[in-house]
Amino acid sequence: MPGLRGEDEVVGICQDLIRFDTSNYGNNEGPGERLAAEYTARLIDEVGLSPEIHESAPGRASVVARMAGKNPSLPALVVHGHLDVVPAQKEDWSVDPFSGEERDGLIWGRGAVDMKDMDAMILSVLRQMSRDGVQPERDLIFGFFADEEAGGNYGASWLVDNKPELFEGATEAISEVGGFSSTIGGKRAYLLQTAEKGISWLRMTAHGRAGHGSQINTDNAVTRLARAVAHVGDHVWPIELTDTTREFVERVTELTGVEFDANDPEKLLAELGTLSRFVGATLQNTANPTLLKSGYKHNVIPGQADALIDVRTLPGQEESVLEIIRHLAGDGVDVTYDHHDVSLEVPFSGALVDSMIGALQAEDPGAPVLPYTLSGGTDNKSLSRLGITGYGFAPLQLPDDLDFTGMFHGVDERVPTESLKFGTRVLNRLLTTY
Repeated sequence: MPGLRGEDEVVGICQDLIRFDTSNYGNNEGPGERLAAEYTARLIDEVGLSPEIHESAPGRASVVARMAGKNPSLPALVVHGHLDVVPAQKEDWSVDPFSGEERDGLIWGRGAVDMKDMDAMILSVLRQMSRDGVQPERDLIFGFFADEEAGGNYGASWLVDNKPELFEGATEAISEVGGFSSTIGGKRAYLLQTAEKGISWLRMTAHGRAGHGSQINTDNAVTRLARAVAHVGDHVWPIELTDTTREFVERVTELTGVEFDANDPEKLLAELGTLSRFVGATLQNTANPTLLKSGYKHNVIPGQADALIDVRTLPGQEESVLEIIRHLAGDGVDVTYDHHDVSLEVPFSGALVDSMIGALQAEDPGAPVLPYTLSGGTDNKSLSRLGITGYGFAPLQLPDDLDFTGMFHGVDERVPTESLKFGTRVLNRLLTTY
């Protein structure tokens, strides 16, 4: 249908994607991504591209398609999102989390912001480009990956290890989480993600002497673990600014007139409104106990106790943070990795950055664009193993009263329809000109 614009169908595609329950429980159980992958591939196939579905395990499906560019000598750009979502408890929500309901000008449902909104924008833009016969300057590799919410072992990481040829010639990538707007100092600004913290999902295992619960036991694994968990959870990590975060706070100071004080970071963070929690977590390393497990009966002292710790590290600090946590855990407690992935930090400069900023400012003239660090992780970590430089750029112009960052993995996740249309226009401009 020549003439149909991407922004005309992005809302419907987003709703359709949300209606596929692709909950990722982190243990390779659940519905998987296959049905959503088949729908995605069908939309791509309809406009003449040749998508490939790759299953790493039954139901764990990713989709990849390549659009040829005018100049094969230019390096390819990977444009990617993930099809899986974190689980949602229906009773906690105002709507069915897999309904894709439109209410008050917003699309509600699990994945509305993380990240079926971006998936829909990518699909609507590639479909418009194909329908209109618009050829990009360089090859575009479109990826819709499984398993991002559990580290990508069945998705992007698996593809990098087993199908690296899919990304041949690519040197850069864009995906979540950046390009969205926030009001800073009374002015709308956009955040472009140029760094993300490393992921260290650690397991602390304490050992002791098993025995009867009625006896004196000075070698109790539960006691030893509880002490270690308290030490780690109570540890105060110092404020440390990376290059990205330093530039971010300097830009915020320019917008607000408020200087950053490492002894009182809340003064500047308060200028960020709901964004303060999102950014605040990037000023230091973090280590949060998340799960405890031990024993099987009230009157039996177990010989082992386990705790899971979610550790997020600033770029370049993975090893030093691990040593601190081992010290905090103390003797008799083993600290091992359940999952580990690198931190990233890339330049806030270059042709791609200039093009992303230009695409945003073409839709919102004069709006400042700031680099920032993501406290979580993305599939750009996996692509980095192929030498691909990744940025977070899922453009959305958002209303002031929407706590956008608070809805990641939260209840009543929703995205404005006008934001989806804005993002589609921005993304279309970027992909047709860069």
